[in-house]
Parts: sequence; structure tokens; C-alpha cells
Amino acid sequence: MQKRKCIICGKPLNDGIMINGRGICKNCEGRIINSQSGTDFYEYYMCCIKKAIPHNIIRGVVYKWQDYLL
Repeated sequence: MQKRKCIICGKPLNDGIMINGRGICKNCEGRIINSQSGTDFYEYYMCCIKKAIPHNIIRGVVYKWQDYLL
């Protein structure tokens, strides 16, 4: 089984949040929450999240995100 990694820092994911089957570690989660919008750090975090999450989500279609792997 493949180890899950944080979509921002790439470190092994032991705790944190899951967004559409992709994980963000507790440290990166805290940095996102405490950063001000419009800063370079905030833009970097948002860019990492946008790259890691699938872009095409069709309404009315049920996905099994736990089975989704990139």
C-alpha cells in the first residue's frame, strides 16, 4: 500500500485534513489558516491545492474518492 503524503510539503501524512482524498498535514494546515490572503505564501498554498485536486467534477456523478489515485 502506498503511503500518503502531504500535497503541499510532501512529507508523510500522519494527521491533518483530507480534501477529495488528498491530504494536508497538520503543519501546512496551520500555516494556511494563519496566513493572510494575498501574500506569496497564501498563493503558493492555494496553487499546490489546485494542482492536487481534480479539476473536472461533473454534477450528479457520484465519485468514490477513497479509490482515486493520481
